[in-house]
Amino acid sequence: MVEVRGMEGWVWVAYEPYQRRFLGLWFSWIRSSMAAEAFLRQITRRYGRHPVYTDGASWCPEACKALSLEHRLLNDEYRSLIERAIQAFKDRTEALDDNHPWRRRGCNLNHVKNRLRLFNLHQQPEYQKLITQLKEAISLK
Repeated sequence: MVEVRGMEGWVWVAYEPYQRRFLGLWFSWIRSSMAAEAFLRQITRRYGRHPVYTDGASWCPEACKALSLEHRLLNDEYRSLIERAIQAFKDRTEALDDNHPWRRRGCNLNHVKNRLRLFNLHQQPEYQKLITQLKEAISLK
């Protein structure tokens, strides 16, 4: 859960702990099996069908069953690793909203979705490698 414009919103996260990579981020105002199913459908289109590991929330097994995906529970080792990554993401999202709030009436939340996309881009190893190479090239001049 993140707080956006004083309201609770839910960020659905697909995270690959071996590569320390966010595979997908999705925002919704509700937390339900239908929202989980929509997110998992998007992830399976992009990456194919794989087992889904969750923290045991009741809506996830229902969503996996609807999509015929194998559902597994996280063990403690991976849970702490994933929770740290997600907490860092949530802290950054809330801090950005606190410092740059969006107050326009009739907001369609594109700014939140764009922030999610930007965060996801900045976390990708390829992007981080490119930034490091650019910094090195600039320092050599």
